[in-house]
Amino acid sequence: MSPSEIITGTTADSAGRDVRLDRALADASGLSRARVQALIAEGRVEVGGSPATSASAKVAAGTPFRITVPPAAAAAAAPENIPLVVAYEDEHLIVVDKPAGMVVHPAAGNPAGTLVNALLHHCAGQLSGIGGVARPGIVHRIDKDTSGLLVVAKTDAAHEGLTAQFAAHSVHRRYLAVCAGHPSPAEGTIDARIGRSDGDRKKMTVLPKNSSRGKTAVTHYMVMERFDHAGLIECRLETGRTHQVRVHCASIGHALLGDPVYGRAPKPLRPLLDSLGFARQALHAAELGFVHPASGETLRFRADLPPDMVELIDELRRCNR
Repeated sequence: MSPSEIITGTTADSAGRDVRLDRALADASGLSRARVQALIAEGRVEVGGSPATSASAKVAAGTPFRITVPPAAAAAAAPENIPLVVAYEDEHLIVVDKPAGMVVHPAAGNPAGTLVNALLHHCAGQLSGIGGVARPGIVHRIDKDTSGLLVVAKTDAAHEGLTAQFAAHSVHRRYLAVCAGHPSPAEGTIDARIGRSDGDRKKMTVLPKNSSRGKTAVTHYMVMERFDHAGLIECRLETGRTHQVRVHCASIGHALLGDPVYGRAPKPLRPLLDSLGFARQALHAAELGFVHPASGETLRFRADLPPDMVELIDELRRCNR
């Protein structure tokens, strides 16, 4: 089980007014008020060095706090008959082409309809207990609104072997993305640590190279095609950090089109995105390669761009004419 997360800080200035404790802590920590209230009730919150007992108590600006957030309880995923696009499957592992909009594993807010639910049905019990009950067989993830290839283990041995390859950064991962503007130079490497943002704990951010926080992250990019106000780029990952391509591209001033978290599209392109209803990051895991953990064979898979990205790119090309 993962360790508890400790959140510390001080309550923010509220124009000289004392405010409710739950509101002040939610604003300062990035947790929801409901979550803060539950943690106070569980005795997991200290304010000014003493246990907090009332969510409605008033607190002054600059008051130190400490919140202990326990690890999430394991989700009891149930098999669901959800269609899957299978790129490869044998008795050891399965490679799927995940559609945009599908969450990889159940969590708060997404208890069903996930890739894990679909795999539990498709694999008919083979995944039970593999890699942990909550996330059977899962060795890596791609974001809900990112499409593309993902490998899942069916056995403990395969899970161990694949996990070791991801940890060693030896897995081949190539993404296709549409970004705002044209990165310069047209080919380069983004080597920048990534960690959780202090201002919004649901977001990731680039950190200073000498920071003790976060993790090393390396993305190699190349511009493949230029459009008006946008570019089609490929990104090859040395590491696989949360939101890595999205954060790295935004950090150099070229956020992915449609990304609701890390950047807005250039103003001239907003009518096009609205007309297409394109409201997710334009990011697709196009290639995945690894050594088969049982046979030792080197495998590489490719997944075509999904229809929404094909339509977006076709319209950008049309606007170029």
